[in-house]
Formats: sequence, structure tokens, C-alpha cells
Amino acid sequence: MRETRNYDRHGVVALLILLFAITYLDRVCISVAGPRMQAELGISPAGWGWVTGMFTLAYGVFEIPTGVMGDRLGPRRVLTRIVTWWSAFTALTGMVTNYYWLLVVRFCFGAGEAGAFPNSSVVVSRWFPKSQHATMSGVTLMASQIGGGLAPLLVVPIQMRWGWRASFFIFGALGVIWSVVWFAWFRDYPEEKRGVAHVAEGTGAAGALGKGRAGMGAGFRGGRR
Repeated sequence: MRETRNYDRHGVVALLILLFAITYLDRVCISVAGPRMQAELGISPAGWGWVTGMFTLAYGVFEIPTGVMGDRLGPRRVLTRIVTWWSAFTALTGMVTNYYWLLVVRFCFGAGEAGAFPNSSVVVSRWFPKSQHATMSGVTLMASQIGGGLAPLLVVPIQMRWGWRASFFIFGALGVIWSVVWFAWFRDYPEEKRGVAHVAEGTGAAGALGKGRAGMGAGFRGGRR
């Protein structure tokens, strides 16, 4: 039995690392831009608390429904939708002109970003053997923290040169680029990529199908005894 080609797995790892780095870049961007946004839009400290709270509320409410979507539709389509959605509202954050519009945009941003972690878990379960699942969880969590750590180093120079709005436009564009690459290259199961067999340990659609056939064969032989 052939296993998934290593360079295909490496491609999946690279895209997941970029996914979570961009996720936290977009998320931390508003924290760095916060003082400038509050000054320009006239938002009080209490009002800013609602801005951050709207994201958290929407993120929590839509986490499970988007995870269910990943199980039913597959992570290829759902992660494409997630990143495209949150990238659009990242860019729209840079276009807000008042406090209430900002609340709406950040709520939609949170709703769109919800489900990224559950759907990445679906990717790992289908593309990697069970012996590597914990390792991959560590890789994705590491990437998210790196993205958060890099955000100030990237956002501050952008904001000093072009203003706080430009940082949201740039990071929104990064997400759109990731979505295009992901949808074009990734497949929900390894065997759906040309020349790739299912992963070891019988995971994936082919593995499940093979087990089903084996079970039917055993039942048939048992019935003939």
C-alpha cells in the first residue's frame, strides 16, 4: 500500500501554518491599531471593550455550527469560505467611519473566523496518521502564536507609513491569496489528488470504504458456514 506522498503532506503543513499565522495577524492587528482607531473614531475605553467583545461573542456562537459544516461539506470548501469571509471583514474594518459600523463589522469578522481550528482538525485527521495528530496540533498552535508575535512588528511600520486603515487592507489581501491557493491545490482526502493513495492506518475515504468492504466480505463468509 502506498502512503500519501511526503511533499503533499508538507504542502498541507505549510498551508496550515500560514492559515493560523494569518489568523492571528488579522486578530492582533486591531489591538495594535486600537489607540489610533479610538482617537480617530472617538471611541471610549468602555466602547472599545464592546468592540472586542463583539468579536468574541460571534466567534463563540458560530464555532460549533461551522465545525459541523466542515464534517458535512469538507474542509476544502469550508476553510475557503472561512478565510475569504474573515479577509473581507478585515478589509472592511479599515473602511469603518463610526463606532456602530465597527461593532457590526467585528461581529461579522468573528462569525467568519469561527471554525478555523475545528476544520483544521478535520484536515489533520484525513491527511495524517493517528501517530502524528498531536504533533500537528502543536504545529498549528505554534503557528498561531508566531502570527500573534509577528503582528506588532508588521503592523506598526505599516501604520506609521500609511495609517492604521492600510494594515487591514494588506492583511485582508493576504487571506484572499491564501484562499485561492488552498482551494486550487488542496483536496479533502489524499486519494483525491492525482497519484496519491490513502494515508497509512486506513484513514480517509478509501480507508473507510476498504473497511466496509472487508466487513461485508466477512459477513458473507460467515453466512456460508
